[in-house]
Amino acid sequence: MKIISKSVEIGGRSLTLEVGRFAEQATAAVLARYGDTMVIATVVASKEESKLSYFPLTVEYVERLYAGGRIKGSRWVKREGRPSDDAILRARLIDRTIRPLFDKNYHHDIQVIITVLSVDGENEPDILGMVATSAALSLSPIPWNGPIGAVRVGYVPPKNGESGFFANPGNKEMEFSEMDLIVSSTDKKVMMLEAGINELPEKIVLSGISFAQKEIARVIDCIKQLTKEAGKKKLTVTGNEADEKLIKKLEKEYKEKIGEIILARVSQEREGDELKILTEEIAEKYAEEYEKNQIEKTLEYLFKKQVRENILEKGKRPDGRDTKTVREITGEVSLLPRTHGSAMFKRGQTQVLTVATLGSPSLEQLIESPEGETAKRYMHHYSMPPYSVGETGRVGFPSRREIGHGALAERALLPVVPSQTDFPYTIRLVSEVMSSNGSTSMASACGSTLALMDAGVPIKTPVAGLAIGLVAEGDKNILLTDIIGLEDFFGDMDFKVAGTTTGITAIQLDVKNDGLTEKIIEESLEKAKEGRLHILEKMLTVLPKPRPNLSQYAPRVSILTIPQEKIGEIIGPGGKIIRQIIAETGCDINVDDDGKVTITGIDPQKVDVAVKWISGIIKEVQPEEVYQGIVKRILSFGVFVEILPGREGMVHVSQMSTGFVSDPATLVKIGQPVTVRVTDIDDQGRINLSMLFGEDAKKRPPQARPPRREGSFGRPRRRF
Repeated sequence: MKIISKSVEIGGRSLTLEVGRFAEQATAAVLARYGDTMVIATVVASKEESKLSYFPLTVEYVERLYAGGRIKGSRWVKREGRPSDDAILRARLIDRTIRPLFDKNYHHDIQVIITVLSVDGENEPDILGMVATSAALSLSPIPWNGPIGAVRVGYVPPKNGESGFFANPGNKEMEFSEMDLIVSSTDKKVMMLEAGINELPEKIVLSGISFAQKEIARVIDCIKQLTKEAGKKKLTVTGNEADEKLIKKLEKEYKEKIGEIILARVSQEREGDELKILTEEIAEKYAEEYEKNQIEKTLEYLFKKQVRENILEKGKRPDGRDTKTVREITGEVSLLPRTHGSAMFKRGQTQVLTVATLGSPSLEQLIESPEGETAKRYMHHYSMPPYSVGETGRVGFPSRREIGHGALAERALLPVVPSQTDFPYTIRLVSEVMSSNGSTSMASACGSTLALMDAGVPIKTPVAGLAIGLVAEGDKNILLTDIIGLEDFFGDMDFKVAGTTTGITAIQLDVKNDGLTEKIIEESLEKAKEGRLHILEKMLTVLPKPRPNLSQYAPRVSILTIPQEKIGEIIGPGGKIIRQIIAETGCDINVDDDGKVTITGIDPQKVDVAVKWISGIIKEVQPEEVYQGIVKRILSFGVFVEILPGREGMVHVSQMSTGFVSDPATLVKIGQPVTVRVTDIDDQGRINLSMLFGEDAKKRPPQARPPRREGSFGRPRRRF
């Protein structure tokens, strides 16, 4: 194998694409390197045509822990298992980028596998995987209208006239960025957007996309150079279009019937049985002239054509709305009595129930990846059961779509979730899709806002979102606000935008055509803003701000930071002290190695007791301090008083009264509250106390003893 490589500088680092080193039996394979991060992208097309009705493309993103020099933490299982959520999300990024550019007449199974071989902890492998995949498809004989390039864009508010944007920021740079924007595009149009943004206005986001396209142009040029030297000739495929004669015949005879089916489909996200029934009817009528699959394909074409023509020529959407109108919005909160927060958000036929649960910081999610272990305290899980679209189906592990939609809704609210310092809770949201007909992910973002506010989480500002659609034909482009399932299926774009009144928090763009111009993106963002503000206004009539108090069923969390040298005192010998605190208060207590102590409990009073107990253990008691204590033990020489939770001192009999005390039990009882003063702390850390104050303390020497009784001859009486 002849090794050929090409390089280009992006973001101040060299991006290298190499072909010929690995996977010689794949249809095409490209090894890509950026810094010390390396991936290999392989593409294989089956030899036989697929019989599937949809385009047979699968994309797999494979993470190997060896890439970061790690071994799986599980004691029993060391092999990597099912893909992580991050791996699935990255596979979806690549799939959404490349899918629209395949020739739809090519029906061979295509499998793309991106394997992460090395990570340097600074350069993310997802962008590298997208570029490597584009290069592999460009080199292959598979009909594909690429190449595309991709970059990640960061943004820091500019100073001294700088743009503020930077390409492919490293992990350390991203800590200071107000934007995490991924852009993939051809040399002319944008194919895919994915972004998490800290409430930036539309103008800055558009500038970020323009900045990305300039960087992408250099990536595409590099791929073209590699393809020119090592690429294979593309296969030509014959058109598989419906018969023109059959189109005209069915359009003339069944146009009204197709219109009726369109009206029936308005209230369904998925295809119903109406088109299948009509197909059977026509197939029986024209059995001698046409095959059933020809009729089915022609009807689908006519169905799509009529939907699109109504929008383009008449401005008429399937459900009768104009292009700017958002469907009717309703909402409710506090529907579930024992949850910490709950909300229902309904937009048209799309209905989502979102539930918020608060927990101890120790319940955060630990994520293991080649880059290392990370923790996640805010998470959103999305579930779309089959009944939400009136179907039966599999229930079990979340699908890739469910993971993707949940991640988008999670990202939409991340900028407004309070920090752990301000709100020391682990937060989990679950969105149950009750009915689906267009953009359930954005409905989940709206429901999440209401559920968090219902739970009393002090979010910075409410978030809402919606999807913008597109129907394009030639130079004519019609944008649709708040698309339904039918418009998503037969349209050219699904552009989801979430944000606040201030700016955008999340973006996800999928296209089905050859991409979007900058003008269409700008108009889409403006329409999304108008729709978002309308939805926010409706949402805030349901619940205008977060509730002032947490649910009575939510745990209370307190966090203390103690000196590391005091950790042993909190734990106690063999864990005796901390077990005692947990047993008596019923709280969950976690002590980290850095001295952070987290106390969680349902009863606020018990949490306060635990806090005071631990605070008392670590407090440095000083002479002359006065405490309200409780008598714990009575002995012949004095009493032991608990001055702080778990901290006792001794009051000697000589410090209980100005007079002689023969029996301490005559003055105090166990459990009695007493006021005591610290006299001193000895070398062994024992605390000596006194019940004498002011002039009384001066009248009696600290070690005064009762006078000795004399014998008859003036000698001390012997004691036996």
